[in-house]
Amino acid sequence: MATYSGSKNTVELAIDPLITCKLCLTECSLQEMYEIRDCRCLYCEACVKQYLSVMIQEGNVLNITCPDAQCKKQGKFDAPEIEQLVSRSTFERYSRLRFQKEVDVDPNRMFCPQAGCETVCYVFYPSPEDKLKPISVECPQCGFEFCSVCKNKWHAIQSCDEVMSRGKAEDIGIPYSNIEDAQIKRCPVCHVPIERNDGCAQMMCKRCKHVFCWYCLASLDDDFLLRHYDKGPCKNKLGHSRASVIWHRTQVSAFSFIIIIFLMFVD
Repeated sequence: MATYSGSKNTVELAIDPLITCKLCLTECSLQEMYEIRDCRCLYCEACVKQYLSVMIQEGNVLNITCPDAQCKKQGKFDAPEIEQLVSRSTFERYSRLRFQKEVDVDPNRMFCPQAGCETVCYVFYPSPEDKLKPISVECPQCGFEFCSVCKNKWHAIQSCDEVMSRGKAEDIGIPYSNIEDAQIKRCPVCHVPIERNDGCAQMMCKRCKHVFCWYCLASLDDDFLLRHYDKGPCKNKLGHSRASVIWHRTQVSAFSFIIIIFLMFVD
């Protein structure tokens, strides 16, 4: 019977499989790979760390998903996992931006607009239908009373449009509450004016990157498959086929991968 002398590392190395990272296309050993906890997709650990750093640097912190646009589960990175993979300063930025964005997209919470205050104020609406109507909000810290829609000092008698028309000239003629088919509306988060220039009802604000429905202004940030248009008052109002919109998102994701790979090599 044949015998082997010394270590068996040589045999193990010979049969140790190499795995291709789908981001950098480098063949890596299993020890160099990282498995995302939620979806169990594998990438080299260096790529995962770079991917998370880029996403956080760009402010995409509410819903960081698996880099693979074809991932069936659309796995998500949770905070403990992100903390394990990025630097302390990057994670601090992630935590700060995530909290800010969570408040921004929460209709029941908003930051006090008074300079230097930044206290989180809670908004209590009489009914769900009143969430798009101006409500008086009083900051518990500084006592400033402001409008829940335009964030100006509370105007009980005047409308938001009348208040804004006395302010910035570029805001004149761009109302806060438009009819359903209006060509210009405001982002529900940062209130910047947005013009709808095609038939798709899924909108993304260029200023704060918030994704929302043009008709009812509901958030679509976490609705990758656009189920919002399967039921309710916006049913079948997407304007484009669901496949074409998701394909566009996939193309954007692929472009992000290219940027990540480029950054890895220039570093």
